Amino acid sequence: MSKKVFLKTFGCQMNVYDSNRILDVLKIIGYEKSESLNRADCFVLNTCHIRDKAKEKVYHEIGRVREFFLNKNKPLVIIAGCVAQAENTEMLKREPYIDLVIGPQSYHKLNEIILKFEKNKSKNQITDFDTIEKFNYLSKIRNKKSKVSSFLTIQEGCNKFCHFCVVPYTRGPEYSRPFDQIINEAKSLVQNGSKEIILLGQNVNAYNYVDVNKKLRLSDLIMSLENIDGIERIRYTTSHPRDMSKDLLDCYKESKKLMPLVHLPIQSGSNKILRLMNRKHKVEDYIYIFNYLKEINSKIEFSSDFIIGYPGEEIEDFENTLKLIDMIKFINSYSFIFSARPGTTASKLKPIDENVSKDRLKIIQEKLFGYQKLKNKALENKYIDVLVENEMKGQNKLFSRNEYMNSVILEGEKNLIGKKVQVKITKSNQNTLFGELNSKSKNKAA
Repeated sequence: MSKKVFLKTFGCQMNVYDSNRILDVLKIIGYEKSESLNRADCFVLNTCHIRDKAKEKVYHEIGRVREFFLNKNKPLVIIAGCVAQAENTEMLKREPYIDLVIGPQSYHKLNEIILKFEKNKSKNQITDFDTIEKFNYLSKIRNKKSKVSSFLTIQEGCNKFCHFCVVPYTRGPEYSRPFDQIINEAKSLVQNGSKEIILLGQNVNAYNYVDVNKKLRLSDLIMSLENIDGIERIRYTTSHPRDMSKDLLDCYKESKKLMPLVHLPIQSGSNKILRLMNRKHKVEDYIYIFNYLKEINSKIEFSSDFIIGYPGEEIEDFENTLKLIDMIKFINSYSFIFSARPGTTASKLKPIDENVSKDRLKIIQEKLFGYQKLKNKALENKYIDVLVENEMKGQNKLFSRNEYMNSVILEGEKNLIGKKVQVKITKSNQNTLFGELNSKSKNKAA
């Protein structure tokens, strides 16, 4: 009888990809995924260290699990991910309920440490940066994810050392996976039913693999995926403005499958703040990329990330960010008040007044959300193409996405899942579009 593992994921898309691969690895030693914590022999928490109080959220979650299993057999408790990497042995000291701690570059050793623990009950932490060994190991285990839209990690780590960011410390230096390894995994995902491939990396457009004296970049990957039958859509995230090379920009002219949404975090519209952040790009660089891509294809839209209230931000810096937003009119964006991460350069800087930051965030979000609503509103009564991903639980509706990653809800039969169909948008709100299936799509599906 197989053992059951319940896995909970915090954080980014790369953690979602990692969690899927952890499940593939655990199957080798007899663990099957459980949808219920109640049935778990093993509890894995895949953690994220980017947001505020990430560490405390982990301990809160472990406390909840301890209480849940108070009068039951205790499961094997494993902390994985970036908090595990950052805290390592400290977690075992602080919380005795935790059995194993494993960093994101050591998942290939997961089965080994579990079997060792089952034998001698010896608690352990493994947080080595063994990225090459990890991906070589994982490449031999088929990625069994069977969703219409699938994540595929191509690059990990970061060499940029932005002053606010912990990624170089939790994911290590930049590493690009072997080109053929990625293509083979993409083909495997297509065989499982994937129609959309989303390429992932902490700095995904820093992908740089040398194969027989030839440098292969993200643009080479995109154009190779273009030729794989079954792939209908290609996306990538998250990018850095410094690595938006001309060959990558030109993919938006050459590729028919690369979606016209560019998620490119700028963080601030002030060159002074970008310099303090150690971003190594200027606002002018960002605007050049925007204009170049708009000239290639007027349909292209931008989304971004913003940090508000970074130490040293004055009213002029804030107003420059507002001006940039008015110029670009982002289709979707994420904005947060600056939160110091322990160990980073920015954690030693004097923060600005919290109330000022809150007021500025409110103004920024009103502007960002305003453009988001306007762009969604502009799609009402128009026909757009969507890729149907799944049936929504208990709602008898289908969930799909358009070219710009907007959620589109429509009524339709389950046989539409995995198909690209045309819908007429009937209404919208800030985050979601609602549509009716075009009669031609109905007939085609039938």
